[in-house]
Amino acid sequence: MIVEFFVFISEQWILVSVLMVLVYLFAINERIKSGKPISPHVVTRMINTDEAVLVDIRDAKEYKAGHISGAINIPVAKIMDRIAELEPHREKAIIVADKVGQQSGAIGRKLQQKEFSVLRLTGGMMEWHNQKLPVVKGR
Repeated sequence: MIVEFFVFISEQWILVSVLMVLVYLFAINERIKSGKPISPHVVTRMINTDEAVLVDIRDAKEYKAGHISGAINIPVAKIMDRIAELEPHREKAIIVADKVGQQSGAIGRKLQQKEFSVLRLTGGMMEWHNQKLPVVKGR
């Protein structure tokens, strides 16, 4: 069975190559649909120049333990119910931050469907902490 698999790949290398390229392009397309990932340093610049607003999608307890200054906390489960809170920021980019960067893609996709310009914090708040960037506690 395994030998047959490798024989097929060696005989049909063009088809296998095309398949791999298509899978790669699909993955890139899905990643872009959920918002372009950006580094913590780009996030800092965009927030400081008032080009973007940061939406922290972690739960309230994690948010209070430490969040980026000026972030709006809208937990994942409530994002569609509270989307009206983002309307005043429609002209700016919406940067989505979560704990480690895994949930921001799905939320980014939902926000883009509502025609927001969405970016995602690469690595989430874990990367923000790893870069030793400042956080605000409480609130």
